[in-house]
Amino acid sequence: MSQNWTPPPPAAGGSTPVPNNLVIAIISILCCLPLGIPAIIFATQVNNKAAAGDIAGAQESARKAKMFAMIGIGLWLLLVIVYVIIIVFFGGLSMMNR
Repeated sequence: MSQNWTPPPPAAGGSTPVPNNLVIAIISILCCLPLGIPAIIFATQVNNKAAAGDIAGAQESARKAKMFAMIGIGLWLLLVIVYVIIIVFFGGLSMMNR
């Protein structure tokens, strides 16, 4: 009763789909608004460019969306780390004076 299953052929054009990175762009807008906005703009351009057959443009937009999102998330993480260090350091100094 075993059946041989073959996956469906790729969509017209024969290329692999381009990831649009929209999820990470949405996450980045919660971390850093100025960098999250361009990330979302580039991420929303990916599907339209891929549907129009501009695979190179879609890949470039996906790359830019991921870059802006990662920079925004990285800056947010850096800010949180610096904040925690400042709170721990200055908070510890204020406890020593008591």
